[in-house]
Amino acid sequence: MSELHPIGAPVDRWDADAARGLNGVDELAYRSNLLGADRSLANRGGGNTSMKGVTLDHADRETQTLWVKGSGTDLATITAVGFPALRLDDLLPLRGRKAMDDADMVAYLVRSGLRPDQPRPSIETLLHAFVPAQHVDHTHPDAVIALTSNPAGRRLAQEEFGEEAVWLDYQRPGFAMSKRIAELLEEHPRARAVLLAKHGLVTWGDSGEESYRATLEFVGRAAETLERAGAGRFGLGGWSVRPVSDDEAERLLLAALPALRGELLADGPGVILEVDRSPEAVAFASSARAPKVSQIGAPCPDHLVNTKHKPLVVDFDPKTASAEDLAERVRSGVREYGNWYRDYYERNLTDESRPYPIDPVGPRVVLLPGVGIVTSGGDAGKARFSRELYERAIAVESAADAVGGFESLSEPEAFAIEYWPLERYKLAQLPPQTELSGRIALVTGGASGIGRATARRLAELGAHVAVADLNSEGADEVADEICTRYGMRRALGLAVDVTSEEAVAEIVRRIVLEYGGLDVLVCSAGIASSAPLTETTLADWEKNYAVLARGYFLAAREAFRVLTEQGRGGSIVFVGSKNALVGGANAAAYSSAKAASLHLARCLAEEGGRHGIRVNTVNPDAVIEGSAIWSSEWKAERASTYGVAEGDLPAFYRGRTVLGVNVYAEDVAESIVFFASPRSAKSTGNIINVDGGVTAAYTR
Repeated sequence: MSELHPIGAPVDRWDADAARGLNGVDELAYRSNLLGADRSLANRGGGNTSMKGVTLDHADRETQTLWVKGSGTDLATITAVGFPALRLDDLLPLRGRKAMDDADMVAYLVRSGLRPDQPRPSIETLLHAFVPAQHVDHTHPDAVIALTSNPAGRRLAQEEFGEEAVWLDYQRPGFAMSKRIAELLEEHPRARAVLLAKHGLVTWGDSGEESYRATLEFVGRAAETLERAGAGRFGLGGWSVRPVSDDEAERLLLAALPALRGELLADGPGVILEVDRSPEAVAFASSARAPKVSQIGAPCPDHLVNTKHKPLVVDFDPKTASAEDLAERVRSGVREYGNWYRDYYERNLTDESRPYPIDPVGPRVVLLPGVGIVTSGGDAGKARFSRELYERAIAVESAADAVGGFESLSEPEAFAIEYWPLERYKLAQLPPQTELSGRIALVTGGASGIGRATARRLAELGAHVAVADLNSEGADEVADEICTRYGMRRALGLAVDVTSEEAVAEIVRRIVLEYGGLDVLVCSAGIASSAPLTETTLADWEKNYAVLARGYFLAAREAFRVLTEQGRGGSIVFVGSKNALVGGANAAAYSSAKAASLHLARCLAEEGGRHGIRVNTVNPDAVIEGSAIWSSEWKAERASTYGVAEGDLPAFYRGRTVLGVNVYAEDVAESIVFFASPRSAKSTGNIINVDGGVTAAYTR
C-alpha cells in the first residue's frame, strides 16, 4: 500500500538572505514561521519557540528576559507581537519548588510579564526557561511522535541517538514536566535534544539557526530510523476494502454526508463537514488494521480537543452494500459513538474537569472504507483543522504500527487533556458563536440586489453561504468578498440557470459535497417584464414563469430532498413581491408568476411541517438600488406605466407608502434572515411585506 509510506525527512527552509538583518524577536518569528510552515513538524496552534536576552523594562532597567510563544498562536503565522516577554529572574527560581499546580503556574507567569497588554504565555513556558540555552524549540514532529509511541521506540532511539538525546516518558505539560526536563539535562550534559514520549521534541542552540537545524537533524534521523525499522511493513496490513472511483465516491458521499450531518446536529449547534479523499486518507480508512489501530487513541495531546480520543469507523464495503446502507450505518454509528462518548465522559470525570460541560457527543472524524475520511467542526475552519490534525494522525499511526505497534495516551489521561482547564482556556478565547454559526445556506440570485444583501447578512451571522446566480462572475465576486471577510470556505460561488432541472440539482450536489448538507434556501433569482396584456408575448410569459415559478419549485424540491435526509428541519424563504398580492396594470406575466410562487410556498409549508421544514415568503416592493432587475428595461417600463420620469421613480414609490420611505435590499435581507433563523422557529406559511406600507398589499 504505497499510499501509506514512511515519514519523510523535513526540508531545510532556512534562507540566509531572508534571515540576514533580522534581530531578536523578529528572527524568532522568522524561525517559528519556518517550523510552522511544515505541518509534519508543528500542528496548527501547537508547538512553541523561545529566545533569551536582555531588554529594558518599564523603568529602563536592563532585564534578563524570555520571549516565548503566546498561548494559542500559530507558529506558521506568528509575528513579533505574539511573543510575550517575561522576567527570567522571576522564572528560574521556580526550579527550586517541589510542586506547582496549573492555576498557580499560569498566574505566576502572567505576573512575570514585562507588559500588561501582551499575550498569555504558553503553558510550556517553564520548559523554555529551564533549558539552559539562548534559543529553544519545542515541536510535535510526526517522526518523533511515531518513534516514541511504540514499544520498540526507546530501544530504537537509544541505538540512533545514544547520549545525544534524552528520553522522557509521557508526562503532561506543565511545571512537573519542565522541572523533570531540567533535571534530565543536568544528568546528561552531552544531550542535544529531549524526546518527549507520545508528545514531541525539544531542541536548542546558541543561535536561532542552530536550534532550527537541530530540530531538522533529529527529526530527519528519527524518520530514517522508522524507515529502517519498519521496512516492508508499512501500510497497516494492506487493503481491507478496495477504494472506489471518484464518481462512485461522490454517489456514496451524497448519501452519507446529510445522514452524518443530521446525526451530528442532533446534539449541537451548526456543523460543517469536510471530505478528505487524498490517497493517504483513502488508504488509511480502507486498510486492514485501521479499525483496530485508529481506536487506540490520539497520537498527540494537541489533537484531542479537535479530533477526540478516537474516530468513528463505519463498517462498510462498497462491493456488498449500497449507498442507502452506508447512510443508515453512518446514522447508527454516530448514535453508538455518542453513547460511548457519554460513558467516556462520565467514567473519567474528575473535580478538575467537572466544571466543563460535555462537548457535543458525536465524532469529529469518520472513516468511510473505500471512500475516505470526513471531519467536522463548528465552521469550515474548524473542520479543516480537524482534517489537518488527522492527516498527522495517519502518518504517526501508520509509521508506529509498522515499527512495532502504535501506543497512545491512557483513556483517563486523554480525557484529562481534552477537558484540561488550560485547553478549555484556549477554547474560551475563540470568537463566540453567532446565530447561524455552522449553518449552510443557498441563495439563488445572489450576485446582486436582494440576493447579494442576503448572502452578506447570512454570512455576518455565521452561515456558510452558497451564492448561486446566472451571472457566475458576480456570484464569485460575492463569495470571494465573504471569504475575505469571514474566512476560508465561508462562501462558494456557483453558476446556475434556475430554470434547468439538471443545473439546480448540480449546485445542490456541490453544496452537499462542499459543506455536508443544507439548512437554508433563499430563492431570490428574479426577472421582470412589463407590458400591456395584448403586447405580452408568450416568450415573456413563459420566461417569467420559468424563473419565478419553475425556478423556485426546482430549488425547493432539491432542498427538500437534502433537508429530509438530514432529518433536522430547515428553512426555505421565497422572495416574492408586492405584486403577488396586488393586481396592477402592465405586469400580468410577472405579477401572476410571483403569485404562483407565493402560493407554492404555502403548499410547501403544508408538506414541510412534518419534517420541521418551514417555508415563508418575504414580499418587497420597489427595491431599486443595486438591483439587476431595476437596471434593465423594467425601470423604464414601470416609469412609463405610472407616467413619471425614470429619475422620479424613487420619489414616486416613496410617496405611495404609508411610512413614506424607500426600501433597500438590506431591509429585505433582514426579514429574510429572520425567517432563516431560529427566531422564527414556530413560523411557517407566513408573509412579511417589506414595502414601506402599501395598503393594498396588507395581508389581512
